Amino acid sequence: MKLFRKVRIELKWAIIFTIMMLSWMLLEKTLGYHDEKIADHEWLTMVFLPFAILMYVLAIRETRRRVYGRKLTWLQGFTSGLILTLFIALLSPLAQYITHNYITPEYFENVKNYSITNNLMKIDEANDYFSLNNYLWQSFIGAILGGAVTSAIVAIFMRRS
Repeated sequence: MKLFRKVRIELKWAIIFTIMMLSWMLLEKTLGYHDEKIADHEWLTMVFLPFAILMYVLAIRETRRRVYGRKLTWLQGFTSGLILTLFIALLSPLAQYITHNYITPEYFENVKNYSITNNLMKIDEANDYFSLNNYLWQSFIGAILGGAVTSAIVAIFMRRS
């Protein structure tokens, strides 16, 4: 029963994380960072990082409180974060699909044009890099790698004996 409750907490926070990420994409789009302000898009995306870390803190804190009776070892926190990471990674292709088909379908065309016009990439490179298939893989792998690092660091601060 404890395992089911624990996994349910991580799944809940992964869904919240995904909704927050989709909301962030909508905010970026609404503020013009997917079209006329696309040159500044990269730095704005980094502003999302503290919100992502906050989601890990809240998820691991809830696991500490509800599953482990307010006590948590680093390994328990790290494991909780890895389970959260797995769920986020599994949801990330769906989030990318929703983002690029419903929230901002013109994003790839805009970022390709910007990259080519400003000599940041050649046409073939831009077409390969800025595609839904590539972003699906990037989001999945990025979620795994970033989530593992975030889990390890957040678990250090969430430990309680």
